[in-house]
Amino acid sequence: MSYGDPNNPYGAPQGQQPQQPGYGYPQGQGQAPGYGYPQAPPVSPYGGPAAPTTMPGSVGAARVMLWVIVGLQVLGVALFAFSAVALNAAKDDESLKDNTAFQDLVGDSTGLIWGYVVFGLAWLVFAAVLATKFKNGGNGARVTILVFAIITAVLGIYPFVIVGLVHTVLAILVAVFVGNANGKAWFNRPRY
Repeated sequence: MSYGDPNNPYGAPQGQQPQQPGYGYPQGQGQAPGYGYPQAPPVSPYGGPAAPTTMPGSVGAARVMLWVIVGLQVLGVALFAFSAVALNAAKDDESLKDNTAFQDLVGDSTGLIWGYVVFGLAWLVFAAVLATKFKNGGNGARVTILVFAIITAVLGIYPFVIVGLVHTVLAILVAVFVGNANGKAWFNRPRY
């Protein structure tokens, strides 16, 4: 691009001749306003870029996704608890007492399902606590949220393949949004 090119953003305005330094401008005034380099971003008193004062959109989206995971956990815990109660009721059914294969299956799986209920309830509480740490949490909260999201994504893939798919996608997005530069800046900002 040349200086006279109309598409040059640093060129002279349309219809004007380019000015030579010192010709046409008063001494010591420099260039006309609106030309030159863009304004630099604000700098913190400690050097480096200024800390964000409002939560970045990606970090806010990660917090919302974590609350969605909490809601899905509530549904999952309720479903597992209902299943365990239904299996216990079926185990006590008189018409199925003669079926030993069914009784063995129900006897082994009921305890496992109650274990899933307890684990899901603990994971739900942990997710809710982490979702509340987005506003005031430091870098430790960020690392804990990252580890939680990665483990949730893995658990969504392996034992709970079909119903865990939504958990997996949400957990991956939480990890990406908390782990990116905006998340790092938000959780590492100084707190006064």
